[in-house]
Amino acid sequence: MFFLSSPKNKLPISRYQMYMRIFSALDLPLHGKILGISGLKYFRGSPNYTPPREIIAKDAEITEADYPDISVLQLPYADNSFDVIIADQVLEHVEGNPQQAIDEIYRVLKHGGIAIVATVFMYPRHWGPKDLWRFSPDGLRYLCRNFSEIMQCEGWGNRFYHALGMFHKKIRDWKVPDRRWGVTRWLATKNENDWPAAVWLVGRK
Repeated sequence: MFFLSSPKNKLPISRYQMYMRIFSALDLPLHGKILGISGLKYFRGSPNYTPPREIIAKDAEITEADYPDISVLQLPYADNSFDVIIADQVLEHVEGNPQQAIDEIYRVLKHGGIAIVATVFMYPRHWGPKDLWRFSPDGLRYLCRNFSEIMQCEGWGNRFYHALGMFHKKIRDWKVPDRRWGVTRWLATKNENDWPAAVWLVGRK
């Protein structure tokens, strides 16, 4: 299919609009002490993905907290330790109370620090190793109600993405090309508030 082909290092359709919106809310690149909870590849890059711009500064001090070695329910860090915390596609897999997970993120975040929490709402069951929770933007906002400022709390999705996903399970992995036209880019950027697939929040402590 002509609209499926694009280089491996492009953003997948399921994350494209979410990351574009998150990046737009931040003063980039991110500096200071950064905690990445279970994966930072879309923020710092990986062998199969190059961010569209520098998201994390080269002089940033990065700490990675990967499950199962470290649980977001009990982070082994002192209060007010990090300038930025990124929990990307973590909350739906928390085997415990999601509020406790958010409270731990809040606890170890410095005053004035930024938390980026991304998760899912209408999304297929997936490995993590367990898939336990789904959150609407309102639900995510409620969990983060103690933050002093909600800089961004949104969702992305549309009925066409979901309908195609019923027939093609891997639709969420389609890569979005750089060109400004085409079916894949249209599908990746069209948003209907009643049909969120991905949800996210950027909050300041």
